[in-house]
Amino acid sequence: MQHAPGFLKVVDEARPRVRELTLEAARERLTRTPPAVLLDVREDHEWHNGHAAQAVHLGRGILERDLEATFPDPATEIIMYCGGGYRSVLAADMAQRMGYQRVASLIGGYKALVAAGWPITK
Repeated sequence: MQHAPGFLKVVDEARPRVRELTLEAARERLTRTPPAVLLDVREDHEWHNGHAAQAVHLGRGILERDLEATFPDPATEIIMYCGGGYRSVLAADMAQRMGYQRVASLIGGYKALVAAGWPITK
């Protein structure tokens, strides 16, 4: 996908403030006790077309509105993913601004999950 320069600029500005995880690091954190939460921040139609089997869905468009109700404990470890790892950087940056300090963005997003053979469901 060809992203607009303004969008990429905003993502690049947020990226230094956000921890980004590889698939391997995400897999390890999801097996810990307590496990991290895998949060899909894509649009509803993207979610319905397929998503990581253990993921929770909270679209980027309603993240700020519903994050605290979905995860009331700001100490919850949350790994966010989108289609390719750009929107999830913005979502993680916003969550941190809301007081969530254990958030990360999954490098490569949903495309990387699919390419790695991650369990996907519809």
